[in-house]
Amino acid sequence: MARSITFKGNSLTLAGRETVLNKPARLFTAVNQDLQEITLADFEGKIKIINSFPSLDTPVCDLQVKEFNKRAVSFGPDVAVVGISKDLPFAQKRFCQMNEIKNITVLSDYKYSSFGINYGLLIKELNLLARSVLIIDKNGIIRYMEIVKELTNPPDYPAALRALEFIISNPQAETDKEAPDHCKPCEGGVLPLQRDAVEKLIAKHRGWELIEDKKISKEFKFTGFQDAKFFTDIVAFLAGEQGHHPVITLMYSKVKITLTTHSAGGLTENDFIMARIIDEAAS
Repeated sequence: MARSITFKGNSLTLAGRETVLNKPARLFTAVNQDLQEITLADFEGKIKIINSFPSLDTPVCDLQVKEFNKRAVSFGPDVAVVGISKDLPFAQKRFCQMNEIKNITVLSDYKYSSFGINYGLLIKELNLLARSVLIIDKNGIIRYMEIVKELTNPPDYPAALRALEFIISNPQAETDKEAPDHCKPCEGGVLPLQRDAVEKLIAKHRGWELIEDKKISKEFKFTGFQDAKFFTDIVAFLAGEQGHHPVITLMYSKVKITLTTHSAGGLTENDFIMARIIDEAAS
């Protein structure tokens, strides 16, 4: 079922991988105001408050950045506050200089939409980010998330601050053991999975079919060509981030994806990691 928010009462679709609380945060790549690429790993060892918004040129977004900049003074050195939008880095730099934004890091998702896609916050119809607040603890677990349902409304600042206080006081989160979230680089000599291992894994991936004991494949259906192409573009991006090379066939309103590990001559755990990521993006 498609996830959605509203803009002045009109429905908008959120695209990308659905984010789940108490699960490991996903890596993303954004760009800072000097056009350098920044990843989540650059804030390792800190509690991370990530707030996203559509554009600094709107009053609510303007206030959101200023509000977090003001409050960040009291958070201490163990907390990193990050603002992220699809504004160009040049516009972000001008805004930060004009408004003396010095206590938070403002990043741009304009280049890859990596944050928006990996956290399910890319607004399909506008190619902008939804308004949200996430708090990721020092262990990389998502402990708080608010996706503002109406795009013109501000986030719930008091709720975010209460969550931050709780996380500081309770640094360990209860979380289920998670399957690997990123494909491992394949090196020489990697072997394909045995048939019994493949059968156990494919049973956890609804709709994926085993082909010739060496590939898995799934077909996704959409309402028309544009929706199918949009999904194809997202899968292509995610596959590129993962270093995977699926076969993607676009057939008007259908997308067929086939996965295998060529260097192994068959299926590896990477193929099932990629299948799960694709399913997350299709949800």
